[in-house]
Amino acid sequence: MAIADRFGAYVGELTKVVGHADRAGPLRDYCSGLLATEGRRSVEPMAAVTAPAQVSAQHQKLLHFVANSEWSDDQMLAKVRDLVMPSMTRHGPIEAWIIDDTSFPKKGRHSVGVHHQYCGQLGKQANCQVAVTLSIANHHGSLPIAYRLYLPRAWTGDRSRRAEAHVPRSIRFKTKPQLALEQIRAAVTAKVACGAVLIDASYGTNSGLRRAITGLGLDYVAAIVSTVKVRAVREDNRKPKRVSVEALARSLPKHAWRTITWRDGSNEKLRSRFASVRVRAAPIRGEAQFAEEILLIEWPKNEAAPTKFWLATVDHDMPLRDLVDLAKLRWRIERDYQELKQEIGLGHYEGRTWRGFHHHGTMSIAAYGFLISERERIPPSGPDGAAAIEKPALPRGYRPRGAPDPAATPRSELDRNHPSPVGGRDCSEPATMLMLHPSQTAKPTTKFVIQ
Repeated sequence: MAIADRFGAYVGELTKVVGHADRAGPLRDYCSGLLATEGRRSVEPMAAVTAPAQVSAQHQKLLHFVANSEWSDDQMLAKVRDLVMPSMTRHGPIEAWIIDDTSFPKKGRHSVGVHHQYCGQLGKQANCQVAVTLSIANHHGSLPIAYRLYLPRAWTGDRSRRAEAHVPRSIRFKTKPQLALEQIRAAVTAKVACGAVLIDASYGTNSGLRRAITGLGLDYVAAIVSTVKVRAVREDNRKPKRVSVEALARSLPKHAWRTITWRDGSNEKLRSRFASVRVRAAPIRGEAQFAEEILLIEWPKNEAAPTKFWLATVDHDMPLRDLVDLAKLRWRIERDYQELKQEIGLGHYEGRTWRGFHHHGTMSIAAYGFLISERERIPPSGPDGAAAIEKPALPRGYRPRGAPDPAATPRSELDRNHPSPVGGRDCSEPATMLMLHPSQTAKPTTKFVIQ
């Protein structure tokens, strides 16, 4: 089956969860536009790419589909998960659920959820939107399966701003860990293939979240800050003094540390020094003592102090190398965010409403899911390394509002024999290169070509 046929079949399955039949065309074109548009993937450029002879009408159709249509984001993401899981698990089961958040810098104050808060993309406090996500992952791939905007108190308590952005009345203020826990509970209810929950220190230091994850019957590997206090577990059952995890790390004997290599990086193997200790985290006032956990510590040889700490509830007999490998699997969500933003346009939506923000995010994940499902068919090199989904020619001289004159760039000759998934139109424009996850060991980047 040609790639265009597989794309058509994939989108055809997605149309089963959007309700009215008249949404099938806009869904197909929106997904195609995210994959085929070069540069900024807001509605107008995508309309020009998917219907160059009817840009204005197409703009209205796509805008209505993403901003106003009442289809379910949860149902769409579940369908994407079901379609992509077989390709992800072909070589091994799901190993982890990864909780994280991603930010989108924004100017002004009217886009839903925009607030002066920490922006990870900029590494500082700035006006931005923040979305909390849950991803499933193994060593062959990862996919976001939940996506929810964090709405600060400045928004939840402001009726005027809520009304302007069409925030549903049912939405109340919830912290990011609370949103993350909701996503985890929903995944458990949906019987998603389980994995250890991986969380960074901004979530992992929250003891309530860790206890709730355990209460759902899930294991976790939770990064924590160096000041978290624990009590080492002794074989003689004595209770040593509670100390910070950093102090405990510094007290370990030299033979406790091992150099572990967990994967190949772009230029060299990734390795560092690690140690593990059985501990009990310090309980909160009025609560019983916490259960026994594994404290994993990273202390690179050239660093003056330990750099990272994790609490884990996985099997205590798990080899240290495997525990390190699992903890470090969180790198996949960073790659997902990078590719969703740079190659799919996750942060390019220019509307201001709650529904539009989530619909655009859901469709971005849907488009990304197709690329994940195609990855094994597009090896890093070789005669079949480029597959084509055609896009129609733009009107001569077309440029989205405010875009600079494009500089000519050399492009390789591309295969133009595949039928177009957006209407079978002829293609006369160059291609956009979309990057998928590179393999763990191969340096060449896998490329997905869209004509």
